[in-house]
This record gives sequence, C-alpha cells and structure tokens, in this order.
Amino acid sequence: MNILEVKDLCKMYGTGEAEVRALDHVSFSVRKGEFIAIVGESGSGKSTLLNVVGALDNPSSGKVWVDGKDIFAMPEKKLTIFRRRHIGFIFQSFHLIPELNVEQNITFPLLLDYKKADHKFVDELLHILGLMERKKHLPSQLSGGQQQRVAIGRALVSRPAIIMADEPTGNLDSKNSQEVLALLQSMSRKYQQTILMITHNENHAGAADRVFRMADGRLQELGV
Repeated sequence: MNILEVKDLCKMYGTGEAEVRALDHVSFSVRKGEFIAIVGESGSGKSTLLNVVGALDNPSSGKVWVDGKDIFAMPEKKLTIFRRRHIGFIFQSFHLIPELNVEQNITFPLLLDYKKADHKFVDELLHILGLMERKKHLPSQLSGGQQQRVAIGRALVSRPAIIMADEPTGNLDSKNSQEVLALLQSMSRKYQQTILMITHNENHAGAADRVFRMADGRLQELGV
C-alpha cells in the first residue's frame, strides 16, 4: 500500500527569464512503513519538495496523495486539519515549547486536536526514546540530542500516515546524529511508520530503505 503518491509535481518562482524551477516534474511513491531519504546540495529543491509534499506550501502544478487523499483538492481549513492529524514533522530546529516539560511537549499535538493522550503509548515512546527519567524536565534541562528525541516523540504521538524529517540531525554532533538516525530506523520498523527524510549528508541516508538524489529540481532514485 502506497502512503504517499507524488505525480508530476512542479514548483516555480518568478516569471520569464527570472523564473526558477524549484521542482521539475517530480514523481515518486512511498509504501507504508518505508524509510525514504532524499539527499542533495543546498538549493537542489529538496526542502521545497518536503514543504509541498507536507502541505506547508502549494505546488505550481501536479498532484500529491497522502493516505489516499488528494491533499490539494481539499479546502484550506480541511487541509489544515488533515495535515495536523496525518502528517508529522521533525525539523532541524527542535521547536519545543520552553514552558512545557518533555511529556507535555510530546502530547501537545493531541491537545491541539482536542484528543486525549494514550498514556500507555506515550510511556512506550518515552521508554524507547530514552526519556522516561526526564519526562518532567523542561527543554532547557536537556541536551540537543534529547531535545531532538522529544521532537521525534511529538511527531509520532498522533500515529501519522507519514513523518517529514527536515535535516533532523543538522544541529547534532556525530554521536547524537547516529542515535537519532537509529531511532528513526527503529520507529519505521517497530510501528511501520512511514518516514521521508531530507539530508545533505549521504552517509546519513544509509539508514533509509531507499535513497533519492535531488538536483536542479529533479529527483532520481539511487536504490538501497
């Protein structure tokens, strides 16, 4: 089953001679539970692709289906709700709420959706993420690696159809980067969680099931 289908996606900025084609007829699909990495240099279009596929930006043309839904056929309000419930995000900057502790930061997306947390699942996440002993700590009391683990838990807590990871190791040292990649790999396998990660580091892409390269707005699969 394909959780993500991208068909002939284009994104242009500017017009005429000043036109920049950030996405140039991109098409690919991702099966449920796959961990996909997209590598590319700065300016290659990979961040634009993640933003469009994650419904944070609109394409110039093309289609995106997430969990069988044509996301850009939805009215804006409905799309906002769909994105909150079905797409998780992990960013290079952790974006934690400083006044909330670890457990509260992880469950915050559920509160936004007026849902009760499954505390058994939250405790399971805290255990796997190595944060059980720190669940009442504030972000300022955590290391960078621990903060990124909180961000991973926050992305997972609503059990989204797909997680978009934007350079999730960009602010981490080598040791913490490897730990975060191992966690993403583990989550993909344990929970059949679909993950789409962009990175400029080709070594980090080795944690994924499939790897694509982005260059000049075009996407090419490199294989395993």
